[in-house]
Amino acid sequence: MITKRIIPCLDVKDGRVVKGVNFEGLSDVSSPITLAKFYSDCGADELVFYDITASSDGRKLFTDILCETAKSVFIPLTVGGGINTVEDFDRVLKCGADKVSVNSGAIKNPDLIYQAAKLYGDQCVVISADVKRVDGVFRVFAKGGRENTGMEAIKWIKRCVSNGAGEVVLNSIDTDGVKKGFDLEMLDKVCNAVNVPVIASGGAGCIEDFITLFNTLPKVDAGLAASIFHFGEVKISDLKAEMAKANIPTRLS
Repeated sequence: MITKRIIPCLDVKDGRVVKGVNFEGLSDVSSPITLAKFYSDCGADELVFYDITASSDGRKLFTDILCETAKSVFIPLTVGGGINTVEDFDRVLKCGADKVSVNSGAIKNPDLIYQAAKLYGDQCVVISADVKRVDGVFRVFAKGGRENTGMEAIKWIKRCVSNGAGEVVLNSIDTDGVKKGFDLEMLDKVCNAVNVPVIASGGAGCIEDFITLFNTLPKVDAGLAASIFHFGEVKISDLKAEMAKANIPTRLS
């Protein structure tokens, strides 16, 4: 049975890891290089690095910090933020990323996913979807959750996967940073719509939230979280031990 992955997320702004609630009210946490090494050493399965203001600022991702971060980890690294062209994919992969996450860039140019998958393979292309309920409909948001595209999320994610995205990170803006559990309803709809790995993001507040996630939605491949790991509220080793007790397949370090 495939093990369920635990993935800390580094939201990086101006070279520092930050965290907020519902994508707002960002506060400083730490250096991405320091945190990345810590997570690599303490049992994380993968790591996600988002330059969260690259798209909204209309600039390229900070490659110097990314290169230093990549050097400090020995687990798969997914990187996103300001990815608008296949050249951006190339640059980030050369900095040490294993996978490249795209959101706003694919919204602007839906063909980007197809082009990147053709060049680098489906396994390198991750669609990161920031989704929020608007009048009862799941809508896709761009530019770090700042801009409502008006697109229905499930159709958009299916389109991205059919174009070659090999993995989906579903970020629920509704539950982001609230720490009351993952958005199971939204995740269920996405898992039933695609046949590639789905990573749950937004809402983890305690170990039990991960247990509930994997027991309720066996199709979910991984749980991603930020603040509960950054602030030591949940230790990855403790989380994995509880997952093992609950017979959820996990890689124990």
